[in-house]
Amino acid sequence: MKFFRFRTLWLRNSRVWRKHFMATLIGSLGQPLLFLLAMGYGLGREMGEIEGLTYLQFLAPGLTASAVMYSAAFETTYGSYTRLSLQKTYEAILMTPLNVTDIVLGEIVWGASKGLFAGIIMLAALPLFGVWPSAWTLTLLPVLFVSGMFFAAFGLIMTALATSYEFFNYFISLILTPLFLFSGIFFPLQSIAPTARIFFELLPLTPTVTLSRMLCYGQFSEPWLLKIVGSLLLTLLTCWLSIVLIRKRLIQ
Repeated sequence: MKFFRFRTLWLRNSRVWRKHFMATLIGSLGQPLLFLLAMGYGLGREMGEIEGLTYLQFLAPGLTASAVMYSAAFETTYGSYTRLSLQKTYEAILMTPLNVTDIVLGEIVWGASKGLFAGIIMLAALPLFGVWPSAWTLTLLPVLFVSGMFFAAFGLIMTALATSYEFFNYFISLILTPLFLFSGIFFPLQSIAPTARIFFELLPLTPTVTLSRMLCYGQFSEPWLLKIVGSLLLTLLTCWLSIVLIRKRLIQ
């Protein structure tokens, strides 16, 4: 089927990735695991319970969501920019039956796959820190994949706008880092002022962090269906915009 032609690019990227498996794995999981160790296992011993959870239990699902974000976004910024501008891989692919939509969808699904893989590794590592997720955790995997698609598409938008690798420093410092700090990973959003809470609730990583915490422990206390629908719609919009901008960049 023509719609699934993007899997060709997915297979191409996966074969290249296998050659640098350990380097990319350490790069994606290093920060979340270190934060889990330092703040959850270390600082968490001095803190009381939050929403019925120890601080380590509170922190772990959010860091899993952040691992997906970083892995997916890094793949479609530095990785995709290299294929677009330096290696001219996209131009070569366009000489085949694949079109721009196939390229973009292949990149997005590949970035989401890497993000999901990073999330699975994080979840598998949680018992090492004494955190035991519930059986509901299996239902978290599609949520993490959708989040990976959003951040992969977001990364492609940045790639379409970038003029050099230095451009991604702004993306990391001004977008990804604030999302990492203010999406409810490190503190409950209910504890802050209502005006600020509304803003933080609208951040694209916040629903994934909330859903990760709910599904990790099987505790449903918020309108989870609304968060899922909102995330799906935002992901579709971001994917469409990335196709438009990459097509414009290639035409130029």
